[in-house]
Amino acid sequence: MINFNHLGWIFKYLGPLIYPDTIRESLCSFLIPLSKSASVLDLGAGTGIMSEFAYACREDLQFTAVDPAEGMLKFSAEYVQTHKGNAEALPFDTSSFEAILIGEALHHFQDVDRSLEEMVRVLNNEGRLFIYDFDTSTFIGKILCRIEKILGEPGNFFVPQDLQVKLESYCFCCSVTNHGWRYTVDALLVK
Repeated sequence: MINFNHLGWIFKYLGPLIYPDTIRESLCSFLIPLSKSASVLDLGAGTGIMSEFAYACREDLQFTAVDPAEGMLKFSAEYVQTHKGNAEALPFDTSSFEAILIGEALHHFQDVDRSLEEMVRVLNNEGRLFIYDFDTSTFIGKILCRIEKILGEPGNFFVPQDLQVKLESYCFCCSVTNHGWRYTVDALLVK
């Protein structure tokens, strides 16, 4: 398993380079309907890259980051409230957030179904979910999945359409956008 506690500086400075402009544009579009000062959870946040990109679009939002690696969280921006934790047991009250962002992290979650249950719990009614990850139906996506598994990571990658079906089973209405060997999901929770 990868020890992310010692990789924060690498992800802080090199991580943003792997987020193409189309992903950032999709994120900005996703954020438009959120209310002023909405609470946003960056889940599996690492160094808070998704929060930084979101902040560039909407400075008025309130950002909270959760990651199991404190060594990653210490590189988060000062406007991000950080919590050590994992997606399967979120340390927040029910209906605490208007939106959740997951950037290249879903495949690291140990138990995706338990994580989705927690997301549904902490999102308010009509809360929104944004996911950015690698598409395992592509050649590069298959290689990345294989590398992650070799490194001992859970490797819970999804073909976008399979993830859409899973999210819909948790009461999310979804749209998927393909970005080459990557994809984004924009989902709305209807409890």
